[in-house]
Amino acid sequence: MRLPEKYELQMRRLLGGDYPLYEDSLEESRHFGLRVNELKISVEEFREKVPFHLEPVPWARNGFYYSEEDKPALHPFYYAGLFYIQEPSAMTSAGVLPVEPGDTVLDLCAAPGGKSTQAAVKLNGKGLLVSNDISASRAKALLKNIELFGITNASVISENPYAILQKSDIKFDKIILDAPCSGEGMFRKDPKLRSAWEQNGPENYSKIQQEIIGYAAELLKPGGMMVYSTCTFNELENEGTLISLLSKRDDLELVDIPKEHGFYPGRTETEEQKRFHMERAVRIYPFAVKGEGHFVSLIKKKGERIRPEVFPAGDRKVKLSEEFEEFESHLSMPFDRCRIRVSEGKVYCLPESEFTDAAKKVRYLRNGVLLGEEKKKRFEPSQALAMTLKSDDFDNVISLAADDVRVDKYLKGETISFTAEELGGNYDGTVLFCVEGFTLGWGKLSGTTMKNKYLPGWRKA
Repeated sequence: MRLPEKYELQMRRLLGGDYPLYEDSLEESRHFGLRVNELKISVEEFREKVPFHLEPVPWARNGFYYSEEDKPALHPFYYAGLFYIQEPSAMTSAGVLPVEPGDTVLDLCAAPGGKSTQAAVKLNGKGLLVSNDISASRAKALLKNIELFGITNASVISENPYAILQKSDIKFDKIILDAPCSGEGMFRKDPKLRSAWEQNGPENYSKIQQEIIGYAAELLKPGGMMVYSTCTFNELENEGTLISLLSKRDDLELVDIPKEHGFYPGRTETEEQKRFHMERAVRIYPFAVKGEGHFVSLIKKKGERIRPEVFPAGDRKVKLSEEFEEFESHLSMPFDRCRIRVSEGKVYCLPESEFTDAAKKVRYLRNGVLLGEEKKKRFEPSQALAMTLKSDDFDNVISLAADDVRVDKYLKGETISFTAEELGGNYDGTVLFCVEGFTLGWGKLSGTTMKNKYLPGWRKA
């Protein structure tokens, strides 16, 4: 693999005697990973159900390597949100952050959602996840993955980090900052990044990183913790960004990350690197682990930790249509009326800890779960709602085996037919359509034919 000359010199200096190992690793095949969505299925059940060839990722309890030939993104379980496809080394960032149920968590540069979905599993439906991306188009992809995972306690926003600080009163227990970077650690995975590196190198990204991490530090509560990570090797973007922050603030300190699984410590070649304990961070090299390159650090803000603030949704109850009430009667549990909001006919259920009251001017893509839309003489439940439900949460369910050809037809948006025996006498109404008990979306039965209600933008090609 041809490398930019300046980059090659940098890596020779950085790695010394290990450089030949790095050079050889660039010619090897990349590794593929997925992470199980434990909001929907246990790791044990997942391994029993899927036909993939899985091998555990050592640093991610619910992470696995898979064979490229498995093509998991084509399997119905992917569309059911049972797993997230993620590069194995990328699982370290949110993995080392000690998120607990009830925390308020900010993922500052969140798209496409790998770290956010990982944090959401740790929250287990409690507390609040705020997932942000400054790019509105990337934030839409983020929203899809939040919905696909069935996450109910998230606010998805699209703001400049500075704007979040200015527009909100909330501070966070935990922050994920997987910063924009020069992408040196992904040269094997994506060769196009090499030419991009020559055009926009580490110096350009370093300025952006220092600005963002400064805002992130302001948004962090006393006693709170932040993970700062990149997928690059450059010292300026990694240790340099941290030193820039820590030299200005004596209320922050690095927390040691264990040097396991082939992880290297952060650089300690200069006096500043030693003074600010860069050895507490970890560097991940593709010649030392089965994964791509990463840098991961854990930062703690000094001070006494205050338990997470709760921003209740209030006691305002809205009037809902008879059609919504009729639909809700088919659910096993009614929605909390104090958390329901209606806007332009669309019905939303806010998180238990609401972000809105503390950040009314923030630009939202979604706050909580879109339940559906009130239309003339009917209520249309949303795809997002379907993904939050289990098969026993709705009283009219059709579930087929993963290898049933009708599952693939459903995912492509086609009309589905059933036998009278399969329907058991139920020939009319809204249906929650599932694969092996895991929800895929909605359908509308008329006789033995089901009209497809799978969201068009999600359909399989």
